[in-house]
Order: sequence, then structure tokens, then C-alpha cells
Amino acid sequence: MTTAAERKTADFWFDPACPWAWMTSRWLIEVQQLRPVDVNWHVMSLSVLNEHRDLPQEYRTLLDNAWGAVRVCIAAAQQHGDEVLGRLYTELGTRFHNQGLPQNRETVEAALVAAGLPAELADAADTDVHDEALRASHKEGITLVGEDVGTPVIAVEGADGERVAFFGPVVTPAPRGEAAARLWDGTLLVASTPGFYEIKRTRTAGPSFE
Repeated sequence: MTTAAERKTADFWFDPACPWAWMTSRWLIEVQQLRPVDVNWHVMSLSVLNEHRDLPQEYRTLLDNAWGAVRVCIAAAQQHGDEVLGRLYTELGTRFHNQGLPQNRETVEAALVAAGLPAELADAADTDVHDEALRASHKEGITLVGEDVGTPVIAVEGADGERVAFFGPVVTPAPRGEAAARLWDGTLLVASTPGFYEIKRTRTAGPSFE
């Protein structure tokens, strides 16, 4: 039996528009079933991260549209508590990525209702009234890892007991069962190694939402 002292809390910063963050989040939910880990969900924003960067127009258009969902997430957390973020993210991500629905008001309203939240929270997508809180949440996460990465960011007690933070892991499809648990153990091991910064290889496949 796992004691409270043995449990770890993983803080996870996400942008619901990012398919790779979505893959990582589904992996972490699987890990929760196999390791003594609790997840706290937080919002970060690729739109904020890249707002002053020179980017291809196609990606800039995607980022301009991505403001809506993160603003809605922040509004939901402010009005109904941070604990709603996990289920709202699940409903948004399922629609955006697994179902391939457009990231528009209709889709966001459906996700809100499915998450047990008022559809009117979708109004937040078109206003900057929550942007100060959004930027603060984003800054909390990105400051842990530096601005040369994106979403997701995970912060958790590492193998040596010290809190560590990292971007990723980037993986597709999301591992299941013991494969998910082994990836978690290995990620904590390397992230806890002093001076360790990066393992990387070229992506040869897009996100698979199996």
C-alpha cells in the first residue's frame, strides 16, 4: 500500500491546441494508474510563447486561433477552481485531436458542457480580460525550463527527491501499461541527473491518437 509520503505530485502545463502535449498528457494519465502520481493541471500558451517571434504565416494563423482555448481554460479555472482543468482539457483535447474537430466556439462550447461547465465560458475566447492570469500561469511553467522549448512542461519530484522540470517527453502513440510506467521511471531518472539536458532524434511520424 502506498503511503501519502510516497506519492508524487506532477505539475503539468499544457496548451490544448498542441497535439504533442495531448499525447504526453494521455501517457501521464496512464502512468497515474501504475505509479503513485497525482497530476495538477496548469495552462501555458504557445501563442504567448511565440507572439514576438518571426514565424511562417501558416503557423502564425494557427497561433492566433489558439488564444481562444487557453483563455477559456483560464476563465474556467478562475471561476470554478483549478480542479476543473483536467476534465476540461480531456474534453477539449478529445475533440481537437482525436475527433479532428475545428478549434472554434462550437467545439469549445461542447467541451465545456461535457466537462460540466457553463457553455457561456466560451465568451472568454474573444476577450483579453483573463490574459494577465494566462501569462502568469504560462510564465510559471516556462520559467522552469527556458523559452527554447514548448508544451508540455512537467515538474515533479525526481529520483533523488529534488523537484525537477522538463519539456516532454514527446512520444507517439502514448505508451500503455507497463511501457508507460517504464517511460515514467526512465524520464525521472534522466531528469534527475545533474547536468543532463537533452536526448533527441528526428521525428519520423506524426501524433497517433490510438
